[in-house]
Amino acid sequence: MATERIEALLERTDPSFLKSCNTTELQETGEGEIMAPYLMDCRRKQKHIFRQLCVVDDMIKLLASLESVDQLLNEPCPQNPGNEARSAWKALKAEYQDRVQEVEGLISSLQVRMEELQGKRKKLENLLSSLQIKKEECKEKERIAAKQNQRAEKQISFQLEDSLQAAQNTLNVCDLRLSKLKDEVNKQRARISDWTLLREGLETMVTVTQKSMQYRLLSVSPSELCLELLPRAAEKSLEPLRVSITMTNDHFHLQVFQGTAGLVEEAVDGPLRQVSAALVEVMERYISQGEMLSEIQTLHSRFAIDWCPAERLLIFLKTATTVCHLRVEEGYPSHGRATLLSVRKDGNLLDITDLQPTVKHPVLTEWLEFLSTNPNV
Repeated sequence: MATERIEALLERTDPSFLKSCNTTELQETGEGEIMAPYLMDCRRKQKHIFRQLCVVDDMIKLLASLESVDQLLNEPCPQNPGNEARSAWKALKAEYQDRVQEVEGLISSLQVRMEELQGKRKKLENLLSSLQIKKEECKEKERIAAKQNQRAEKQISFQLEDSLQAAQNTLNVCDLRLSKLKDEVNKQRARISDWTLLREGLETMVTVTQKSMQYRLLSVSPSELCLELLPRAAEKSLEPLRVSITMTNDHFHLQVFQGTAGLVEEAVDGPLRQVSAALVEVMERYISQGEMLSEIQTLHSRFAIDWCPAERLLIFLKTATTVCHLRVEEGYPSHGRATLLSVRKDGNLLDITDLQPTVKHPVLTEWLEFLSTNPNV
């Protein structure tokens, strides 16, 4: 019965795989495109035949070990006998493929390295040839340079003679220039003596001015003098007046700085001998407005005001949105008056017809006190 089952199993096997691979079926053509597919097909058929032969061998061994038909029918199917061998074969095959890939990678890197070495070799050969060419060029240049040096030595000898002659001529010119400089030095010394006389005169003027005013020297330089001036009679009410005097040649430039003094900034120019008169004139103008300026300087510490001396306009900032403008006439406070020009609140002009302090002729202090306490403003 076992023999019958084996025969039935062989009958079910594909007879096309049992045919031997006859190499004479395909005539040799000598062309790789035809032989490669043919050989691959033969290899595939041989692998199928080998697998079927293994199956047949395992079945014969199994049947040979059976004692009866019942044992074949009742015992469970054995495990695939070729499983372990196949697993080992696959592992070896995978390892072989890894090694092949590794070797191929090493071959590729070696080829790249060989190409690099070939490229470097070519570069070295090119460099060697270039160095050889440059060596020849250097030799030629040295030869030319030697000839040029010989010519240059001859030219230098001629140039030295010319230079000695030119140096002698230059020395003569320097002697002449030195004599001229000595004359200039003598002139400058005479000029320094004149400046000394002018300085002494200026010191005398300062001494005279000091009798009627006190001063503080801020800075001094050969050509500029910065002072703070304050009349003695009004030293408790007026702030210092800052001025600078710049001297150039025989002229001066006097600059008056407004600062917090409230005086109009101005500049005076003239001969140096008139600097004292200019200082006295500036101080007289400052003293003539002393009462008004003293009041404005005092108001600076009490109210937010801005004094414009050129327009004789006082701006009072009561709040961030309320601005008052007051006009101060000439001769204030003895002959002139302080009047309210406008009041602007939230960008709009207010009617100032009825805005008047209780006094008849209010001064700036009374105006500001009235405006700061008036609820209508």
